[in-house]
Amino acid sequence: MVLKSTSASDVSVYQVSGTNVSRSLPDWIAKRRKRTLKNDLEYQNRVELIQDFEFSEASNRIKVTKDGQYAMATGTYKPQIHLYDFANLSLKFARHTDSENVDFLFLSDDWTKSVHLQNDRSIQFQNKGGLHYTTRIPKFGRSLAYNSINCDLYVGASGDELYRLNLEQGRFLNPFKLESSGVNHVSICETNGLLAIGMESNIVEFWDPRSRSRVCNLILENQLDNSSFEVTSTSFRNDGLNFACGTSSGYTYLYDLRSSEPAMVKDQGYGFEIKKIIWLENVDTENKIMTSDKRIAKIWDRIDGKPYASMEPNVDINDVEHVPGTGMFFTANEGIPMHTYYIPHLGPSPRWCSFLDSITEELEEKPSDTVYSNYRFITRDDVKKLNLSHLIGSNVLRAYMHGYFINSELYDKVALLANPNAYKDEREREIRRRIEKERESRIRTSGAVKKPQVKVNKELVERISQKRGDSATEKLLTDDRFQEMFADDDFQVNEEDYDYKQLNPVKSARETEEGSAKRIRALTAAEESDEERIANRKGTAHESGSDSEPESESESEGEAQPELSEKEKRKLQKQAKAKERRRRERQHEEKFMSEFNVGTDETDSRHVTFEEKIREKQAQDREHKDDNTMLHRSHHGEAELTFVPQQGKSGKPKKTTTDSRRDPSESGRSRPRHEGRRASKNVFRGM
Repeated sequence: MVLKSTSASDVSVYQVSGTNVSRSLPDWIAKRRKRTLKNDLEYQNRVELIQDFEFSEASNRIKVTKDGQYAMATGTYKPQIHLYDFANLSLKFARHTDSENVDFLFLSDDWTKSVHLQNDRSIQFQNKGGLHYTTRIPKFGRSLAYNSINCDLYVGASGDELYRLNLEQGRFLNPFKLESSGVNHVSICETNGLLAIGMESNIVEFWDPRSRSRVCNLILENQLDNSSFEVTSTSFRNDGLNFACGTSSGYTYLYDLRSSEPAMVKDQGYGFEIKKIIWLENVDTENKIMTSDKRIAKIWDRIDGKPYASMEPNVDINDVEHVPGTGMFFTANEGIPMHTYYIPHLGPSPRWCSFLDSITEELEEKPSDTVYSNYRFITRDDVKKLNLSHLIGSNVLRAYMHGYFINSELYDKVALLANPNAYKDEREREIRRRIEKERESRIRTSGAVKKPQVKVNKELVERISQKRGDSATEKLLTDDRFQEMFADDDFQVNEEDYDYKQLNPVKSARETEEGSAKRIRALTAAEESDEERIANRKGTAHESGSDSEPESESESEGEAQPELSEKEKRKLQKQAKAKERRRRERQHEEKFMSEFNVGTDETDSRHVTFEEKIREKQAQDREHKDDNTMLHRSHHGEAELTFVPQQGKSGKPKKTTTDSRRDPSESGRSRPRHEGRRASKNVFRGM
């Protein structure tokens, strides 16, 4: 069992019975063949709220009795009258008539007394036993209205008169003479007895049955569309102050009887005539009204006109009936089964089908994820990745909008061929997803804070945290506008890029003082001399080559300048600037390489092997080791020298003094250096 449902603005509308919901058995199926239906899934999943809630061809009118226990419907073919008993959820009886029914009314609170207007100008009175009495009117009737105060039955017809039949006296009274001809609809207000008559023109006439005179005429004006229209339906609210009427152009006018200007004009949207207007009273929501044409029945707010819900069957609607105090609606339509709709937001289900409240959500049809269950939508990029471009235009790929539909099974096979590890990758992702889900369910301490992960631009995050603090950095990382900057590799900032250096030529003092490796130092005398030598060599090499090209180009441009347009001149200038920028980049690279190869000659380094360079370096290290010195070179060309300071040798001859106690062959100081000085182990004092 499945219930069709639609949802608009969080208001669910369930289709309990009707087309595509309940399935009736055809009459031509023999009883012996009905046994085979036990294997029919569609027949097993049918929903039948009321048995035989249908007609052979179509239904014309449907109404619920005032006591809410029965529903009567008329239809064709053959012309019939059906009465449904809600207590038993089944058909009580079916009666056939000679002519098709146009409209009918209940004369009592139950179904025992009813009057029916036929399309052959006859009026039939039905009771428990069947047909009670039949009479005729001069014109073809269109609408019925009954005044229970004076027992007058008003019959609107195609002429310029409103016929009155008094059921207490059993005779026709003098009709109401109307100003225009053609009565489309008649309604009466139960509060004050005012009678509204909708005409074939854009006029609604109001009559007072007590004085049998016309009160006023209401002329409808359509400012949106100047075309002519008719008044097709009228309805009074139970408060006696509000009135609504529908037109053949699909507009609904709401009036306060104390004002001649409409309080609200609502467009149904399809341009068909309004067939029924119902004021929804005694429901869970207030100020709601329902208007119906042959395509759709809409429920909307009578104050601001905001739509609330809608009911749209697959066939044309002839009549709509609301079960008072509930959220259930019946529709008489052109299809074989009559439709039943249930809206829980408007009210509970009727007492005779209270089980609907508990099964609607269980039996609700869940919408599918894709338009076609056995097809998958792919884009043009997916077609290229799967190597299916040669199938474009065939039945395998069905073009739709900006992509194609492909069979789901075929897509799985092709995707497996294009990526054999797809299943393995998906399995790993699923395992990782389940592990993360289990980790989230673990009990954590109150101090555990989940920090946002930074995959890209970590140095930028560190600088921002140093400047603005950790709280500002966390807000930045959790902001939806900047999350991709720290997660997507496409937003990686390359500080070695030429454009980045042009925009950031100078680093901050804090960045330059972070470490000795990042400090900016001046070149030594040896490095400056090497740089000048290499720059001179490169300059002579480019004088004959690259430098001559811009000159020749500039000369040629200067000669052709008068003949070029402004656009071409700007283009040539851009090209010249690009060439100059590339030349500066080459010079910058050569300068960097020259700094990297400090102390070596390019001509010699080409013929010196790597082994010879290592031997030469080891020999230099051994020489420095004899002097207690250590030389370390970095890959940037920088050198770090470590040594132990020693006493230097002066060129002046030392003064010597003779002493009788010393041997003349011995040389040195006559007295200790520290004589007359305080004791100290500072080595630099002896220098």
